[in-house]
Amino acid sequence: MVDRIAEIWGTRTPYPRDGLWPVRVDQALAEGVTEADIDRWVQSACVLCSNGCACDIAVKDGAMVGIRGRAGDLVNHGRLGPKGLFASWQGMSHPDRLTRPLIRENGELVECDWDTAMNRITERSRELLRTRGPLSHGFYTSGQLFIEEYYALAIIGKAGIGTPHMDGNTRLCTATAAAAMKESFGADGQPGSYTDIDSCDAIFLYGHNMAETQTVLWSRVLDRIEGPDRPKVVCVDPRDTEVARHADVHLAVRPGTNMALMNALIHEVLANGWWDEEYVQAHTTGLEQLKATVADWTPEKAAGICDVSADDIREAARIFGTSARVLSTVLQGFYQSAQATASSCQVNNLHLLRGLLGRPGCGILQMNGQPTAQNNRECGADGDLPGFRNWENPNHVQELADLWDVDPLTIPHWAPPTHAMQIFRYAEQGSIEFLWISATNPAVSMPDLSRIRRILEKPELFVVVQDLYLTETAQAADVVLPAAGWGEKTGTFTNVNRTVHLSDKAVDPPGEAHTDLDIFLDYSKRMGFTTLSGAPLLSWSGPEDGFRAWQECSRGRPCDYTGISYDRLRGGSGIQWPCNEENPDGRERLYEDGVFATDPDYCESYGHDLLTGATVGSEAFRATVPAGRAILKTADYSPPHEEPDSDYPMRYTTGRTAYHFHTRTKTGRSRPLRQAAPSAWVELGPNDAQRLGIQEGDMVRVSSRRGKIEVPVRISDIRDNTVFAPFHYGYWDAGGSPGAHPTAANELTLTEWDPVSKQPVFKNAAVKVEKIGHANGPAPAPTTTASRPVAAARNRMRPTVGGSDAHATEQVDAVPPPHFPEAIKPGASAPVFSGARQGQVGRP
Repeated sequence: MVDRIAEIWGTRTPYPRDGLWPVRVDQALAEGVTEADIDRWVQSACVLCSNGCACDIAVKDGAMVGIRGRAGDLVNHGRLGPKGLFASWQGMSHPDRLTRPLIRENGELVECDWDTAMNRITERSRELLRTRGPLSHGFYTSGQLFIEEYYALAIIGKAGIGTPHMDGNTRLCTATAAAAMKESFGADGQPGSYTDIDSCDAIFLYGHNMAETQTVLWSRVLDRIEGPDRPKVVCVDPRDTEVARHADVHLAVRPGTNMALMNALIHEVLANGWWDEEYVQAHTTGLEQLKATVADWTPEKAAGICDVSADDIREAARIFGTSARVLSTVLQGFYQSAQATASSCQVNNLHLLRGLLGRPGCGILQMNGQPTAQNNRECGADGDLPGFRNWENPNHVQELADLWDVDPLTIPHWAPPTHAMQIFRYAEQGSIEFLWISATNPAVSMPDLSRIRRILEKPELFVVVQDLYLTETAQAADVVLPAAGWGEKTGTFTNVNRTVHLSDKAVDPPGEAHTDLDIFLDYSKRMGFTTLSGAPLLSWSGPEDGFRAWQECSRGRPCDYTGISYDRLRGGSGIQWPCNEENPDGRERLYEDGVFATDPDYCESYGHDLLTGATVGSEAFRATVPAGRAILKTADYSPPHEEPDSDYPMRYTTGRTAYHFHTRTKTGRSRPLRQAAPSAWVELGPNDAQRLGIQEGDMVRVSSRRGKIEVPVRISDIRDNTVFAPFHYGYWDAGGSPGAHPTAANELTLTEWDPVSKQPVFKNAAVKVEKIGHANGPAPAPTTTASRPVAAARNRMRPTVGGSDAHATEQVDAVPPPHFPEAIKPGASAPVFSGARQGQVGRP
């Protein structure tokens, strides 16, 4: 019996290179519920990380009572992670759910009806549009809505209001993924596929703690590692993560020095002749500049800056340069750090130099951190133009104007889209007076939280929040709209490797909660937004209308959905875009032919200077980039803007734990996940702890120039002079405000961003640590993940237990059928390898 809280990645099912990953169906049912009791199973996909695991929702008596993985899906082959098993339906079925709209009266939020709430919104919106114009409006959304909802919001913002001030919390998460692919390949969209894990000879994980951020994908890696022909693993991470513990080479770089490391890796590949000159000459541009930039970046030079072994750098480069098939994955350790886009482009450069694209095992996954971050970027709710169109290309703007039947001058394209950090700055300065926040919680997730709280609480700023719960952000709103969530509405969404899934409505939302799509459609109708011909701007009657509209918008673009339909998505597996006449069953990998999306009339971006962020522009791009070639973009290393000094002598970095998602809106309401990681902590290495006179569990104050947190210490295997804090913990379950003892990691982070992707720098700040109290016991950190204690402290640790109150089982088919036909059902005969304790999950 495997406890899926303690055994996060479940039972191993080893398989060989180029083999099929065996099916293992994971399932969790509420206490007392058996499969025989279930009225129906409803198709969906998990939304508690970016992996996009297909699943079915168990429904009994009109309520969600369980979840199981879909055996026939190409993404997860039946598996689910702990968050999916214990916080999917459980995170929705909680008495804290918002069920009626709220408006602020005399400083307090009070319940009201929908007409009252929506009238208050539209009256304020109309008045500001009349007196201040469209630049008075800002929209800040999520990575957790559906395609249909993002596209509706994009049309409202761009064609209804005409504001450039639109972005999503994907800016904090994976904006650099999009930026790096635009810079190198001409357009967003992952070149690789999850199946590259099945075929690679080496896997490089750059700032990607896959074991905790994408637990099911890490299960796939573990199964390859335990197979007969183990791939080499190289990990770049300052912490001793589970990934690092399985790595052949662990490069525990000093936070903020990724670019120095990447320049050295490229230097070694070039110096040793491990590059494909024929491929580079035929399919890329920019080689000479790349060579010049990395010419003096020897392993010794990078080792001095990164504080790692020069021999380890050489060995990592040798593995990359001599392995026949390499998969690279990149995530927040690169994206939320200094020189984010430049460092991520260097990962692309390594693959371009060796021609390792478009073949099994040869892929790049510039990862997402959220389930529908890809759709936010595709649909334009993050500010970009829908369909990966180029805001600097007037023909692309005209295409949208024709599609929407609006004046092209209405669509903002006179300057770059306004990124999230600038939106909040405009709100701070007073030019944005109407801010609509949907399905995200910036009062915990943004940097420098005391500043964000002051902005949200400004009386001049009218704040609308639509969400499932009364989050810290909702508590500062003028109007709060209760939204339907997962399992309570129908829509489509796309994961990291371009796989589109359909999530059907399983149950009704609680009380008077509305779907996000219905809220946006209602707002558009009440505002009277129309086309040039006088028709309603959004005349959709439901999500399928929205999907069909999105198909037309995507036609002919890199993310072409025209071959996908609700009917095709029902009953089977997900489908990867592009899916059209040319690719009727979707396309597993991009750029197999070495032709990239850099045609100046087609590309999504003309690119930027990686050091300054200045746009290249159409004229220079057309003069220097041959159509169809990838671009070897590069920059020299420059140190982070905030370095440790005598006042703040340590480096501070933030991250995630396997047991929580974002600001714990759902996972914090799941008993087993809450018990596994109940409250905030920070991590110090043993040398720093000894120097500061700190022991496991002691209370410390960690301070930066912006704020402080006061939390217990876990003494872990993190590099010296570095402090780590998980970012999930806010204050909704502690009175709603920081109080005397703040715990949110972003109290300390700084308002700085990458010049190209505009992604904030969460991975590097200068702090000091002071002991303020003796331990009452070990820190509340998990003992199963990167946060596990160092060996010297383990005798003081309690084991991590989830107190799981649901039946959780795994069913393993050791040899899966080819192509995963629909005949393979999760209930098929198979040995039962595990289960978990019983009770009722998700109750307080």
